[in-house]
Amino acid sequence: MPAGRTLIVGDIHGCLDMLKRLVDKIGWDPGDDRLIFIGDYIDRGENSRGVIDFIIELKRASQLVQCLIGNHEQMLLDYLSGYDLNSFIMNGGLTTLQSYKQAQRKAEDPLIPASHIDYFSSLVTMVELDEYYVVHAGFRPGRPVEEQDIFDMVWIRDEFIYSGYDFGKTVIFGHTPLYAPMVLENKIGIDTGAVYGNRLTCLEIPERRFHSVTPK
Repeated sequence: MPAGRTLIVGDIHGCLDMLKRLVDKIGWDPGDDRLIFIGDYIDRGENSRGVIDFIIELKRASQLVQCLIGNHEQMLLDYLSGYDLNSFIMNGGLTTLQSYKQAQRKAEDPLIPASHIDYFSSLVTMVELDEYYVVHAGFRPGRPVEEQDIFDMVWIRDEFIYSGYDFGKTVIFGHTPLYAPMVLENKIGIDTGAVYGNRLTCLEIPERRFHSVTPK
């Protein structure tokens, strides 16, 4: 792995303009910097499709881009498979479908392009770094990391956030909107509510430096 920075971006939720400005602000070097997205790219914000297009281009530009699955991507996959038709719609999915509908060139074209389906299907549940675990929502306290359930990894909140359990490494997570990054001994939260008018945040390690942008 190149010896550049590791940059971890919080929940985007369709906020394409903020994402582009954040990537510009951090000065990402595709040949040297590892770039990790923590999940929840879609829903609620106005341009979910544009966010996925942009991240796919970043992945094409560098093998150092890694993307985790969030609960909103899991709900989309469950919706598309027919497993759960309600949760996605009830949690901001209509704005995502509308962003795809607006970009659809012909009525007979698939609403969600195959490249995007492949992207959603390729998302990983966790990234392990030398001193950190990166996961969308968190881990179930008292359970070894290798035995964690994907439901907890994309959905857990209070049981993880209010626990002082030591997983052996600091856990970097998103999922739960915060006014500012949460930095505790055993965890760092970086979802700072971009889609709610607050900030989109990136954590740079090993320095533990935060970068953020606000809505225009």
